[in-house]
Amino acid sequence: MMINRLSVPPTDTEVDHWWAVLASARTADLPRLPPPSRTEVAGELLVTSVRGRTVHWATEDGVARLVLFTDGTNDRTAFLDELTVRPDARRRGTGTALWELAREELLADGRTSVAAEVELGGPGQAFAEAVGFENVLSMAWYVQDVQEARWVQGAQAAKEGAGAGSPAPGYELHCWPGLVPDAWAPAVAVAHGAMEDAPTGGLEQQIQTWTAERLHAAHRKILDRGGALTTVAAVTPDGEVAAYTELVLLDPAGPRALQYDTVVVPAHRGHGLGRAVKLRMLAEAATRHPDLRTIATSVADDNTPMLAVNAALGYRRERGVGYFQLTL
Repeated sequence: MMINRLSVPPTDTEVDHWWAVLASARTADLPRLPPPSRTEVAGELLVTSVRGRTVHWATEDGVARLVLFTDGTNDRTAFLDELTVRPDARRRGTGTALWELAREELLADGRTSVAAEVELGGPGQAFAEAVGFENVLSMAWYVQDVQEARWVQGAQAAKEGAGAGSPAPGYELHCWPGLVPDAWAPAVAVAHGAMEDAPTGGLEQQIQTWTAERLHAAHRKILDRGGALTTVAAVTPDGEVAAYTELVLLDPAGPRALQYDTVVVPAHRGHGLGRAVKLRMLAEAATRHPDLRTIATSVADDNTPMLAVNAALGYRRERGVGYFQLTL
């Protein structure tokens, strides 16, 4: 079996091959989800993670991507971002061969653990458990239909006599397509620190300290990959970001968006700000991306407050996933 590292940057042929493998696996394993577009796959391959060194491998029937963190906080751990084999070529040793290469890379680099996001109940879980991974954080993907949600929430807002997404008194909603403006980036970075109390289970990976520069680097990566990004924030009169949410389209022409972080700073909880920023985001998404059909987000099973917010906004559970971890 021939296993090659991808060129830096990958060639068009390598991108096409990677795309074909992922599309075939998604169609077989998650037929209700749209397959990844070439724009999405090419962006991920051509613009690598800002958090660390990325290594890509490919065989005739499989692909793997490993991110070795170099962010100063997680330099002893790593993330297995991809390990996928064509459905018609499974159980022939391809996945095992790719994993062994990744494991060798981890050990050579002095890593003590590695994590991966795994679909529960699918072939990935069986493989992960067979090589020693354990589920340390159970989660699920939740999805919202954009058109249905706009109708339901518009009717609710009319009944309440308020505009959709109206914040509590003392707060104002701001919307920033693309990069957060320089003047607001430090305040958003500070608010990001509220993620520290989000459930992380037994993951060794720690939440890094955010700065304006780190925020812009993460957001610029999304844009450089060909994606679209919008941030909605609830702010106070003195310029504090009390809550925010991020919406990402990995392919702006695609039918599915991802809601990244939704954060409410502890001192401002209990005012409905999580609901407010999400409602405003829904309205922005529908206006800016008329072909958008669904918004998906992942939430830990024990993140009760965010689960309640999402349920009130019409998100439905789509499928279970877990963060699996292996100690080397």
